[in-house]
Amino acid sequence: MAITLKRQIDDEEKQIILKRHGRKCFATGHDIPATESVHFDHIRAFALGGESALDNIAPMCEHHNKAKGTLSLGDFRIKLRLEDFFKQGDRLTLRHLFEYLKKEDDIASFGDAVTVTERDGHISLQSHSHNSTHDLWTCERTGWKYFYATLPVSVLNSDDDENHQFGLQPRFLIFDKVFDLYRHFQIYPVLQPSIGRIHDDNVLLFDGQHKAAALLWSGRRSFECKIYIRPDVRILNQTNIAAHDKFAQTRFFSSVMILKLGSQFGKDFEDYRKLEDGTIKSEVGFLDYLAKIQDAELTRGERNKRFRSYLYNSILEDTENLAKPLVSTSNRSSSSQPITVDMLSKSLFACFLFTDPVEDSMTSDAYKREYEFQNNIRLLNILFGMALHNWNPKALRDDTEQHRLNRIFSSKSIMAWSELLRDAVCAKLDLEDADDRAKPFYRELCEADFQKIKKIVERLIGWPLWLSPMNSDIDTQLAGNKRTLKEWFRSKGLTTGYLMGANE
Repeated sequence: MAITLKRQIDDEEKQIILKRHGRKCFATGHDIPATESVHFDHIRAFALGGESALDNIAPMCEHHNKAKGTLSLGDFRIKLRLEDFFKQGDRLTLRHLFEYLKKEDDIASFGDAVTVTERDGHISLQSHSHNSTHDLWTCERTGWKYFYATLPVSVLNSDDDENHQFGLQPRFLIFDKVFDLYRHFQIYPVLQPSIGRIHDDNVLLFDGQHKAAALLWSGRRSFECKIYIRPDVRILNQTNIAAHDKFAQTRFFSSVMILKLGSQFGKDFEDYRKLEDGTIKSEVGFLDYLAKIQDAELTRGERNKRFRSYLYNSILEDTENLAKPLVSTSNRSSSSQPITVDMLSKSLFACFLFTDPVEDSMTSDAYKREYEFQNNIRLLNILFGMALHNWNPKALRDDTEQHRLNRIFSSKSIMAWSELLRDAVCAKLDLEDADDRAKPFYRELCEADFQKIKKIVERLIGWPLWLSPMNSDIDTQLAGNKRTLKEWFRSKGLTTGYLMGANE
């Protein structure tokens, strides 16, 4: 983008600006080489009330002036810093942003412990850096006490899972949402407070983290909050998840929900397993247990859905899962994360993970869920070792290997060949009974079994048509529906028999 000033500045004014800022690009602070021309633009956009006075103009290099597009210098600089923050990963919360800003010396501290004192309808918070008193209110529906306050960053933290303690923060930060809100709040007011709770002498925020993150980038260092004291964490968590799942204008990313519900049910599952009430402990019994301890409005279907989330999470989050970095936490795949949880739930998990609760006693040898988890992880690792480890998001468009992988792991493709893979695995493992075929991995498999499975996967990955020239018939078929694609695979030789070793 060329210079976009309301008026052109003369050479004398340019020298004043350079004397003030130095010959440094405002976007990143790097020196502008003497051989490169210096560009000038608004720090705050003229359209948003920024003036064309010299105080609102700064220098920048030609590269960043073009890269910023129509953004003001200030917005572009924040965008670059946001991009730097999100390089840490895609599972970042407000706590990670606090840590980042502290490391960059943008804030002095965060999450300081507070002493809480209740007296005569008021509550006082004290830390080494903060002291405030607020009116206490009582929720008519639950009887929980809460207060409203404007609190500094120094005493705030994110309500994340930590040290095996379950947190209420239900989502990860989304780059676009943070940046859009950052720009939004340059013009419009903040209508709702962030919501949190007091826990172990800490003020933890679990709702409104995108709002808080956006305000942090705009320079805000204190936030309007509604803070609960001693709430029923289970009910509060159900309320929070429902707000983000059922009623949110922007739907919750499916894999984020799975991670959170999986984490939640993991804890509930362990509590149930340790319950000494004389009953046989089973997954079916666990869901009945949930019906008693959770919100009565939660249907059995919804409990089953959340139980499936627990099963998915147990596989996806396992440290032995080599494919984990390639699974997107959003509901969209990307160049660096080609696989989504939705894809897995309709393909490999649909074929190799029995997602209904079983009646087997958890204390008996018949209960094989841990083996099923391990077997699914091992299958993912076989696919990783034979194919996905070569995934290269920076590959050129004509890269043969990357083009092959794109075909193998496209959404419809993985759904179609997973069914062929399951049929071949069941045949090789001599699983003929209908119940066994419905639960092919719900059993202990020996090394010899996995050698058979590896040979099947090797045949799948080595199918010659994956290497067809670009814009071949296979690319047209991959854009169709799963049933048609599966039939096309078979017609071209990718059959159960072929996977088991027969010629095409």
